[in-house]
Amino acid sequence: MTPLAITGMGAVTQGVSGRAALESLLRVCSVGAFAPPSLFDAASWPGLRVLEATDFDATRVLGDKGLRNIDRLTRFFLVAARQCLEDSGLKSSGTWTTPMSGSRAGVCASTAYGSLESMVELHRVALLESPRYLNPAKFPNTVINAALGYVSIWEDLRAINATVCNGNCGALDAVLLAETFLAGERADVVVVGGAEAMHEGLCLAFHRLDAMSGESDVFAPSDLARSRGMRLGEGAVMLTLEREDHAIARGKTSCAVVTGFGTAFEPPVSEAILVHLSAEALARAIRSSLSDASLTPADIDVVISSANGYAPYDRAESEAISSVFERSMPLALAKRVVGETLGAGGAFGLAMAAMVVEGVRPEAVAGALWPSQVRRALVLSTGFYGNATAVIVESR
Repeated sequence: MTPLAITGMGAVTQGVSGRAALESLLRVCSVGAFAPPSLFDAASWPGLRVLEATDFDATRVLGDKGLRNIDRLTRFFLVAARQCLEDSGLKSSGTWTTPMSGSRAGVCASTAYGSLESMVELHRVALLESPRYLNPAKFPNTVINAALGYVSIWEDLRAINATVCNGNCGALDAVLLAETFLAGERADVVVVGGAEAMHEGLCLAFHRLDAMSGESDVFAPSDLARSRGMRLGEGAVMLTLEREDHAIARGKTSCAVVTGFGTAFEPPVSEAILVHLSAEALARAIRSSLSDASLTPADIDVVISSANGYAPYDRAESEAISSVFERSMPLALAKRVVGETLGAGGAFGLAMAAMVVEGVRPEAVAGALWPSQVRRALVLSTGFYGNATAVIVESR
């Protein structure tokens, strides 16, 4: 693939708004951030522990105009996109600071479930009252691409607008779509990432799969012997991707560059299987990303793990890593910090990789001894449906 420089970053989750806050969170990981839900009735979920962005206030970044009918997911996207464009030096206070116009900038990001908040609210109104009482101003939020539509409008991003819906792998898959536009010079800048908003329906789904870790359960992603399930999180990460030559031409240097991409799929043996975690697919994705970057397994310094604490999920990743690498690998555990954020998980992993190659040492690590210098990081995303994606980030 065409090497893509990561020149800007924006992030939202519990206690986090912006690159500096996310870096601080990664340096000091605390399980105490997981708490009973506040966005829905916690009494119905005794022992449930999630990570919500309870202190999130979009008006601090966007102002207080035009947000009345914009849902939580869209606000996550809007704030993270504004932050990453300003962090890259392309914008200031929402205004372009370079000669580049919005026709040469786009957005391509992921959400696995969209705005369940709006979908469920409108469904309940239609079912319990009457469709005539639906709020037409909120109906657009039910469209999966609505959130990024708002991002394009607010930030004047007209080159590409695409929402990738591929579960946990969506945010990393968005990198390939962005690269297609950037390599073909159909855009100069693409904002890439993912977002997911907390909802009771997600907790119910994973609870019925017996995949959730409660208050009295051990939550330890990648620890197959101790961990008893995952914990959900919410938030967003958006990153500005540019061709290296374009970034250099406008005077922006980057220490982190995406150089390899790989994806694979392995179908389940039966269509009746709801969750299919494929070590074989992930191993193929890793090898494909290495080949794409013209690297060998020995060239990778650390792995940005997608382990989330759910044993079958973490086992598939562990088996894939063992089948590709001949040595024990240092693992950075993004989901130990922010929880399982589904469509945003790969974006948090990509942000962690960019920081790691820039010299940040995360607190949540496992596996082999962390190296003194990280030149290349492998970012993994394991899907629940037999899909898997891997991306390589290198320092410059």
